[in-house]
Amino acid sequence: MEQIVLGKTGLSVSRLGVGTWAWGDTSVWGFGKGYGELELRGAYETSIASGVTFFDTAEVYGSGRSEKFLGGFIHDSGTSPVVATKYLPYPWRMGKRAIRSALRRSLERLGLGSVGLYQIHWPFHLLSIPATMSALADAVEEGLTVAVGVSNYSADQVRRAAEALEKRRIALASNQVEYSLLHRTPERNGVRQACVEVGASLIAYSPLAMGMLTGKYSARNLPSGFRGLRYRRLNFTAFERLSGSLSRIGAAHGGKSQSQVALSWVICKGAIPIPGAKSADQAKQNAGALGWSLTEAEIEELDTASGLL
Repeated sequence: MEQIVLGKTGLSVSRLGVGTWAWGDTSVWGFGKGYGELELRGAYETSIASGVTFFDTAEVYGSGRSEKFLGGFIHDSGTSPVVATKYLPYPWRMGKRAIRSALRRSLERLGLGSVGLYQIHWPFHLLSIPATMSALADAVEEGLTVAVGVSNYSADQVRRAAEALEKRRIALASNQVEYSLLHRTPERNGVRQACVEVGASLIAYSPLAMGMLTGKYSARNLPSGFRGLRYRRLNFTAFERLSGSLSRIGAAHGGKSQSQVALSWVICKGAIPIPGAKSADQAKQNAGALGWSLTEAEIEELDTASGLL
């Protein structure tokens, strides 16, 4: 399986990862209704068997259940994937010690001595960026994580975080942001360019737009709950054109699905997509985005189609 190095850290991860937001989450994804631990285990095992060995979780996903599920699957299977998790800067957790304590609790839930990547989930923090990065640098030096990154940071915040870490001779590994054919904001707000400038990788969460790019949904058939509300104002005329392009391009590559084409587009843009997987079938479908690539003409077609949304 093709590997990619996170930023300038030397830490290699699979070219495609797995996002585990849905693992234990009941509010958005409906854990327990249609899928449970058995299905998640299948997603984990199928991902590993497919060479997808990069798993992203967070302390808040399922109120810690995502980390516990992931840790249990790792322990039971005897495998050693690269694990990324995140710290959420609640207002009442203001000091550097809070970051270290949160990381240790995440490690306990995961059953691991260290993780591959530790990230600040959101930039809304009463602690300054230099102080926050200093806490992350401490975690690297203590051996609690191999690399450190951020999530949802702006272009300016990425540059400031990289500068602060550089003073400790540590590289900023990544910035994890929402990025897909339906959400190309990182291209417009300078975030993608800032990552290039500082040498950090762009990790793309929701690369399938919470399922909208899988071919399952339309104006008359939206996802349930929050996901449906989020996309109810979408320009569905343009969306249908994009779906048509995804289908045609997939057919030209031997019957690739819309979701596989959408994931390949993210990869071709230089980002690391981490689509969710709630079952073995979804994990297998995601892995089908690897081992082939879009042509320049196909990328341009998708750029044009998504630009109309």
